[in-house]
Amino acid sequence: MMIFAFYLFAVIACVAGFMVVMSRNPVHSVLWLILTFLCAAGLFVLQGAEFIAMLLLIVYIGAVAVLFLFVVMMLDVDFAELRGELARFLPIGLVIALMLLTVLGMSFAGWQSAENAGDLLAAPIPENTYNTNSIGLVLYDRYFLAFQLAGLILLVAMIGAIVLTLRHRRDVKRQNVLKQMWTDPKKQLELRDVKPGQGL
Repeated sequence: MMIFAFYLFAVIACVAGFMVVMSRNPVHSVLWLILTFLCAAGLFVLQGAEFIAMLLLIVYIGAVAVLFLFVVMMLDVDFAELRGELARFLPIGLVIALMLLTVLGMSFAGWQSAENAGDLLAAPIPENTYNTNSIGLVLYDRYFLAFQLAGLILLVAMIGAIVLTLRHRRDVKRQNVLKQMWTDPKKQLELRDVKPGQGL
């Protein structure tokens, strides 16, 4: 059953990844991408890495893929024009793809396994030991300071991005709540007796 599930997830992930590139409709491409992430999460669960599988579901599907879907559906993008420009950059893309394939081939050609890799794979796993619990114990014990520093760096980066993109335009009317609260109604309102058939 495990072997059947592995090949099922692997085949569906490969087909869905191919359809991400080949789909003409960008909305369909995003939906195929979500299916690819789901199959990848299933493969990680089969390998015992449920923490990474949950990251794929929560971060990539719950945030990134949904964001892609909203952007594609809400923006009025002329995809026919984009496809027309694709032919102009096709040679450069092929050169980059060939370079990446060369780097991957060199990496796999120089692959060497550690001497005790087989012993580590064959080592028994203690009972009641889960991948997520082990990662949490290591992350919040041994690397607690690095984890907190990473969170602080992300917070500073978020604040910096907000500050850099914030622009106060003078030609845009803004609401001043304190000024509205301090306004005296007697000075702002004026009652007039308008007679029928006459204007102000």
